[in-house]
Amino acid sequence: MSPSSPATAPAATAARPTRATRARVVIIGAGIVGCSLADELTARGWRDVTVLEQGPLPAPGGSTSHAPGLVFQTNPSKTMTEFAAYTVRKFGSLEVDGVPCFHPVGGLEVATTEARWADLHRKSGLAASWGVRGELLGPQECKKLWPMLDESVLHGGFHTPDDGLARALLACRAQMARAGARGARFLERHTVTGIERADGRVTGVVTDRGTFPADHVVSAAGFWGPVIGAMAGVQVPLLPLAHQYATTEPLPELAADNDPHGGPRRAWGSPRVWGSPRVSAAERGGAAERGGGVQSSGEEAGRPILRFQDRDLYFREHLDATGGRLGIGSYAHRPMPVDPFTVPAFDDAPVMPSSLPFTEQDFAPSWQDSIALLPALGASRVAEGFNGVFSFTPDGMPVLGESRELRGFWLAEAVWVTHSAGVARAVAEWMTDGRPTVDIHECDLHRFEDAQRSPAYIEDRGAQNFIEVYDVIHPLQPMEQPRPLRTSPFYARQQQLGAYFLEAGGWERPHWYEANAPLTEGLRLPERDAWSARYWSPIAAAEAAVTRERVALYDMTPLRRLEVTGPGALDFLQYMTTNQLNKKPGAVTYSLLLDEAGGIRSDLTVARLAPDRFQVGANSAADLDWLLRHASDGVRIRDITPGTCCIGVWGPLARDLVQPLTRDDFSHRAFGYFRAKRTHLGHVPVTALRLSYVGELGWEFYTTADLGLRLWDTLWEAGQRYGVIAAGRSAFDSLRLEKGYRAWGQDMTTEHNPYEAGVGFAVRPAKGDFLGRAALQGHSERTAVRRLTCLTLDDPAANVLGREPVYVAGDPAGYVTSAGYGYTLGRGIAYAWLPASAAVPGTAVHVEYFGQRIPATVAQEPLFDPEMARIRR
Repeated sequence: MSPSSPATAPAATAARPTRATRARVVIIGAGIVGCSLADELTARGWRDVTVLEQGPLPAPGGSTSHAPGLVFQTNPSKTMTEFAAYTVRKFGSLEVDGVPCFHPVGGLEVATTEARWADLHRKSGLAASWGVRGELLGPQECKKLWPMLDESVLHGGFHTPDDGLARALLACRAQMARAGARGARFLERHTVTGIERADGRVTGVVTDRGTFPADHVVSAAGFWGPVIGAMAGVQVPLLPLAHQYATTEPLPELAADNDPHGGPRRAWGSPRVWGSPRVSAAERGGAAERGGGVQSSGEEAGRPILRFQDRDLYFREHLDATGGRLGIGSYAHRPMPVDPFTVPAFDDAPVMPSSLPFTEQDFAPSWQDSIALLPALGASRVAEGFNGVFSFTPDGMPVLGESRELRGFWLAEAVWVTHSAGVARAVAEWMTDGRPTVDIHECDLHRFEDAQRSPAYIEDRGAQNFIEVYDVIHPLQPMEQPRPLRTSPFYARQQQLGAYFLEAGGWERPHWYEANAPLTEGLRLPERDAWSARYWSPIAAAEAAVTRERVALYDMTPLRRLEVTGPGALDFLQYMTTNQLNKKPGAVTYSLLLDEAGGIRSDLTVARLAPDRFQVGANSAADLDWLLRHASDGVRIRDITPGTCCIGVWGPLARDLVQPLTRDDFSHRAFGYFRAKRTHLGHVPVTALRLSYVGELGWEFYTTADLGLRLWDTLWEAGQRYGVIAAGRSAFDSLRLEKGYRAWGQDMTTEHNPYEAGVGFAVRPAKGDFLGRAALQGHSERTAVRRLTCLTLDDPAANVLGREPVYVAGDPAGYVTSAGYGYTLGRGIAYAWLPASAAVPGTAVHVEYFGQRIPATVAQEPLFDPEMARIRR
């Protein structure tokens, strides 16, 4: 079949009206992402699409050309799971000459340790949360699926019947044909040499064979992404790394396992040949033949794809007339970074650019581990192998979105075959409709802080993500290096108090202080299981109690602070946010950033410090990007986080501590809740905001970083007579949950509107137009079909941590967002998305935690101080 011949499959998505159907799009890279994106864009009516590829089509020699095709859908990230699920559905509907592009042989992950077996129970819960079919199996059941397994070393396994093998090159061809039939063109052997631009916008792509004008350029170049990004002046934070893949000699056991009727099944072909029937025996397992070729037709591999994550291994069959061979992929070796600027061109590469020589010494331990799991391999050997190049990022997630510095230049990078079609759909929606339907904040190009963009950081974190790709990772587990990277001015004092630091956004964040250990004497807390006890200390309970009973200092420096100034600042923020900001200076307002569809992009705390000066408490670097994109003349936006710091002083004695330090009146009448004031505490000038995220009286005090240590010492010394302590993030999160305060990114995202999320009080349609207002018309709390719902765990000793499935009447109905233990209430708290019919106080539900159904009850919120008396005293 030629790239222009028809492929069988339904349309990628139904065509819909788009913003600019005549836009000229150039996609750089005809791997699985570029081909999928061309298909998705043309299905939406954008027909002027050109895909440029430096290698030959349909096997150009990038990561797609050697990908073994494993698709496991379940991921701790809901977004990544949805990307994978769409990829399965789409590729499952595609075929070329009767050969399917996806075969649902299923997936099997096995556990040989207690820790992994527990993690598979957790993964089973994730699958239920995200709607993926799965089942935990005992050792004998695993052996029925994979007879070569030594069941004596197994604790069990997790079987996902809808996972399977994607034939990436075939899926490329099918989508090339569909997109080509709609008007797209695919040009091979066009090497990009430059990106043209004018007035901050991309205007074209320069190649060795001519220039292509463009309104939009998408870099889908895989591990060459940094090279293309450099041409555009846009950093692409990914690290190419080599990953080992080997195949065995023919294994009679595979023929026996897959031959119920007396004859071997036909093969998918060699892992790197992708079924080209013209490849010689010497080349079998090597690169696709120049010019490509269809994988061999016939039945696919019969056994599930197998993951042995305790040893960083995976396995898949490659059946042939001899019975077949086993493909083995390993992440167990040392990180092997690859400089994308030095990768040879297709014609200069010994096999293909993404295929490097196999380093046998690196694979030797993995071969022994493979034999331990599959003893029949002891009679075989590694026949051939290669080190295949693909991409890792500092946080292991893709890099998606449009550059702000060069408008019209988009990234769709660091995407594996597993998520390729889902990513392509999201980017196509983003380009044509202005937003993806799936929340992509974890993948947003602008999520990284400046401190996370250095080449050294990208290399260190990318390599560590490679090492940990199959590790059991706790939700709170931080990277170990490079640390410390960002510290508040109070860091030295926190170290003296024995702070236990975790890390987020590069910041060292105290979670509790060992100096408070004596306060745990006499506390009665339920015993925790091993998982929930990690990165936790009973000290957090003591710190929460002191906050409720006396006063505590919290380091709030890592929270993002923006300064918005200028004659147009008020009008700008009025349009960008949902609440009424046209108040006198000194007012503080909780508000929301929405997208055009009314989804919650972020929540903000906006303090009007002067008629044309606002301080905005935001969540992420993407918030800054969103505001800068929309800023007009007369508006200046500056990130002041690095040069400032913040201490939260909260507790019933907060006023007693603070008032003697200032000549200003801090009484409730003079300094009310949600008010701001410039003042001095001792010798330190501060901006004081009367806010509380813990449900107690108090203030946030901001000053410049050079005065931060003096501010800490001033408050610490003044607080000694009141029993002040320093308290950490662990206590903070518990107190937040007791008050029902939302955490954007966990509890609510662009997939939710304010009324569903319980923050409709921050929406003021009567104030006039604002971004997202039109989309909210007709919506209210009464019309919500799902709700962010407060649950309390019936058993006071029970704990959950987040992302667990919630069952109503025995059926999975939702999932947990934030969770923790409410020390004031003496029981676990969880917030979960549930159907509105189930989000009724008193409704009995169950939360699945490591395979156990924990009874819980829908509760009226807030659980603590619903009258707000403690905050407003």
